[in-house]
Amino acid sequence: MAAGMPQTMTAMGFDAPGGPDVFRAEELPVPQPGPDQVLIRVAFAGVNRPDVIQRQGFYPPPPGASPIPGLEIAGEIAAIGPNVGREWLGQKVCALVSGGGYAEYCVANFAHCLPVPEKVSLAEAAALPETLFTVWHNVFERGYACEGETLLVHGGTSGIGTMAIQLAKAFGLTVITTAGSSGKCDAALALGADRAINYREEDFVAEVKTFTGGKGVNVVLDMVSGDYVPRNLACLAEEGRHVTIAVLGGLQATINMAQVMSKRLTLTGSTLRARPDAFKALLADEIARTAWPLVADGTIRPVMDQTFPLTEAAAAHARMEGGDHIGKIVLEVAGG
Repeated sequence: MAAGMPQTMTAMGFDAPGGPDVFRAEELPVPQPGPDQVLIRVAFAGVNRPDVIQRQGFYPPPPGASPIPGLEIAGEIAAIGPNVGREWLGQKVCALVSGGGYAEYCVANFAHCLPVPEKVSLAEAAALPETLFTVWHNVFERGYACEGETLLVHGGTSGIGTMAIQLAKAFGLTVITTAGSSGKCDAALALGADRAINYREEDFVAEVKTFTGGKGVNVVLDMVSGDYVPRNLACLAEEGRHVTIAVLGGLQATINMAQVMSKRLTLTGSTLRARPDAFKALLADEIARTAWPLVADGTIRPVMDQTFPLTEAAAAHARMEGGDHIGKIVLEVAGG
């Protein structure tokens, strides 16, 4: 550990799964970076739905990952492992991590870090990695979305939804999204969505068919699963791709396989947290070359909802579970 580094840090943990109130501040040893890792002095940490599910006891960290929640961070590199060049010291970066973000210090694989562009705040930078990596991989790599195609994304004002709208529009797609209020629909349209459907008042299957002239969409980014799946399949055009990234509406779905065959549909999905470091490094490299310039020039910006102090992680989770947020919730750790 570098000279002058503290031996302990504050982190937000919990003894047993439960509601937001199970969070408590604890003093833990500052982690030491492994051979290919850097130690980041955390300025801000993003709050994501997987953090909530972990706190509830349904999404345990993968082997070797920190039990402390938090999958994305931004801050300054304070120490480096032996395989990392000294030029990384002092660099301001954001990083995708497998856990440990709700803390004053967090280790990250140096290949999973991206430099914070000059015009991007550290709070904004902390709101980028989890959503950007997830959307890029699932919409463009697993969903094979191409310029000129149409994407349906549910939850258009969530962190994932707001990122999906911006990325898809930047790469020439038409975007249809769903949201739960007229205000959220207006927010999605302001971000660039071509059609926003209030799912509480409109049948999104019928509205998709009307908007597309009966053709349907090419890709569905599904965060609901459950009984949404057959409805999503009804929205898909021939050769359509259905990509599931969360199961907020239930683990099981009943589908018509004859529909899958006749329309030649592809059903796929993924989770990111447990994927190997090498995969995440390749994904980070592709994002650095393709999407990160759009972050640097302001084409893509995270939509920021609310910032909470680290010790108010419970309030941050309560806001996310309440469903009123638009965009990203972040925790302020050291600021900057």
